[in-house]
Amino acid sequence: MAERRTLVLSVDRDDDLGYKAGLEGPVVGRDACIAAANALALVDPEDSDVNAIFQAVKIADGLVANCEEVEVAIVAGDHLHMIEGDRKIARDLERVIARTGANECILVTDGAEDDFVLPIIQSRIAVSSVRRVVVTQMVNLEGTYYILKKLLDDPKISRPLLVPVGLAMLLFAIAYLLGYPDGAMIVVVGVIGVYLLFRGLGYDDIFGSSYRAVANSLSHGRFTLVTNLAAVLLMIIGAVTGITTMVVHYMGGDQSSGLLMVLAFAYGAVPWWISAGLVSSAGRLLDVWLGERGEVSRVLLLPFVTLASGLFVYGAAIYVLAINRVPEFPILAEAGLQYFVALALAAGACLALGLWLQHSARRSSRDADDRTCLQAE
Repeated sequence: MAERRTLVLSVDRDDDLGYKAGLEGPVVGRDACIAAANALALVDPEDSDVNAIFQAVKIADGLVANCEEVEVAIVAGDHLHMIEGDRKIARDLERVIARTGANECILVTDGAEDDFVLPIIQSRIAVSSVRRVVVTQMVNLEGTYYILKKLLDDPKISRPLLVPVGLAMLLFAIAYLLGYPDGAMIVVVGVIGVYLLFRGLGYDDIFGSSYRAVANSLSHGRFTLVTNLAAVLLMIIGAVTGITTMVVHYMGGDQSSGLLMVLAFAYGAVPWWISAGLVSSAGRLLDVWLGERGEVSRVLLLPFVTLASGLFVYGAAIYVLAINRVPEFPILAEAGLQYFVALALAAGACLALGLWLQHSARRSSRDADDRTCLQAE
């Protein structure tokens, strides 16, 4: 039968040890844990993690007095990003288990939030007991006010609570000053409703992950992700503009038809979509230029094809809408053909320029490869 070695584990899920005391986890050993608790207590004597750590040490001392093989340790998560923090707890716990050789665990936490890590702990080691430390205090009005003040000072609570309320109040004040008191309440309810949906459906985690992905891409010199996000926004704006153009201006009259409605949509949306394609292509070109300069010719033609296609479609939409005298269309029938010819010629010139630049880039790349081969020989 394997010898029982017990790990008394204190979990600091919000990483007060790192955020406040500047200590790196994991912390292993009785003396190291007491030193960590003292360091945290000197920074914030009211932090409940201090009591949890001392409780873990007390439990370990009691087990040692009964002649058991015991080790005490602290693992910490992340102060702002709980998902990454839980992953860090899992990694640190594996290191502690490998270092101590423990085969069972007594888990000590300072509150209900830390119970989220219990499945993580159980997946790495058998948990024989869970101890939650509750600090005893007098419950009165002053104490309640103080507790609320401490909660609001915590960015994990104040940001999701105060930001939407403050934004809703600001929008209400702006709408009221602009003379829309009835719409002000609609705006406030809409903002709070969207926020609650985002939080309830977990979209805030998606946007948080997207933000970290963008930051990581920028730190590694990749601009494609950022330009693609900008392109998506431009495409959405173009779609909304196209629908507005189709509905508001060009669906009336006896001459309305499915084709004219599609062309009216294209007239409003295509300029924005051209911009989206150029922005996305620019990011791709920049990344290739910085990372794989020899492959520039492979993507060089893309923005020119995008621009040429957009100009041709835009010119065709103008011509058809103009000659059919669509209601409220700003271009007369006589000028519609001129617009189409000019834009078609511009599209052809743009495509020809792109092909020439691509050919030149490929030739330059081949010449550079030939020079490299000659030098190697």
